[in-house]
Amino acid sequence: MTQLKTAVANLRQGGSVLAEAVMRGNLKTLATMLGPAYRGFILQRAKREESTPIEVGYTSRFDWHYRRNFPEMAKLYEAAKSGQWNASKDVDWSIDVDPMDTDKALMPFDYFPLFDMPGFTALSERERATQLHGLMAWMLSQFLHGEQGALFAAAQVTECIDGLDGKLFGSTQVVDEGRHVEVFHRYLTEKLQKWYPVNDNLYVILDALMSDSRWDIKFLGMQILVEGLALGAFGTIRTGTKEPLIKEILKYVITDEARHVHYGVLALRDFYLNQLSEHERREREDWTCEIVALMRNRFLAHEFYEEYWAHAMSRAEWDRIANESKIMDVFRVTMFKRIIPNLKRIGLLSDRVRPHYEKMGLLRFEVGKSAPELTASDLLSDA
Repeated sequence: MTQLKTAVANLRQGGSVLAEAVMRGNLKTLATMLGPAYRGFILQRAKREESTPIEVGYTSRFDWHYRRNFPEMAKLYEAAKSGQWNASKDVDWSIDVDPMDTDKALMPFDYFPLFDMPGFTALSERERATQLHGLMAWMLSQFLHGEQGALFAAAQVTECIDGLDGKLFGSTQVVDEGRHVEVFHRYLTEKLQKWYPVNDNLYVILDALMSDSRWDIKFLGMQILVEGLALGAFGTIRTGTKEPLIKEILKYVITDEARHVHYGVLALRDFYLNQLSEHERREREDWTCEIVALMRNRFLAHEFYEEYWAHAMSRAEWDRIANESKIMDVFRVTMFKRIIPNLKRIGLLSDRVRPHYEKMGLLRFEVGKSAPELTASDLLSDA
């Protein structure tokens, strides 16, 4: 019965996203999202199966001339080689992590969605710390699941991209993402000793971009959107946490992710601006709108809510409080002030779709720096 209730709630929430897709009238975009939405929201495959097969269909591209004709990409590859780190040796795993230690709190109490509500303030300090521990475990679990998706997508785009410079950089991202899976898994299992299943919205996003046969959609979905979302979330946590080990881990990961977003902009910029037809560009714009809408719902922490607060309030009430919370406001700013300039840079912020982003309050970020000018130092200073 609980699974059925969750599926109905997911369908209601995800249905609004699909309804917006229908209103935009791009049936191809809608068609590509229906399968992932059904598998994620209704079947909840990622929660019911220990491993989930996703059918993929794309073309691997061999370059027998081994062309080195992309200087910006070659420079990024050199930076990636210099920026490699060893998750076993460069991270100080001897640091003790005590989720109950409020002097080294995993996150500030005012980051918790219910921090000023009677039901939360009435709890003891230890009980509140326990819930912060759970919320941090939920967030880092979603990072872990997202990094697994990024690992698979990085392998796909390395096969698909044209030109040797792009393939060489892609090989470094595969290593980076494997390292991120390693480091988040180790932190969750050894230090927090708690983790959560993949969020349904995240599953739908990963399913949609992995199963799409178009090489550029994989770049757009993972490098521009998911990695851009990750940078925002990592920055938000690194700003708020007093726990030194996760702060150190995120410093390394943010530096890697900055390269990955840069990679996506370089790979897509000329293709979207100069090679796509207007019809094809419209399809990419509409697809991006749907993913952004799903991303907007990703961090509502329903799995955490079901463990700690489902007995006290409806999911609709939780969603309202979570959406209005301080952490969601900080997160939206750190996420979209990078994603929106990147969409503009690659030509996916036309006058046709600007009203949709305006409705979500996101156009205020379009004047920010896009990836080629943005450095890891900029992102770390933000964090």
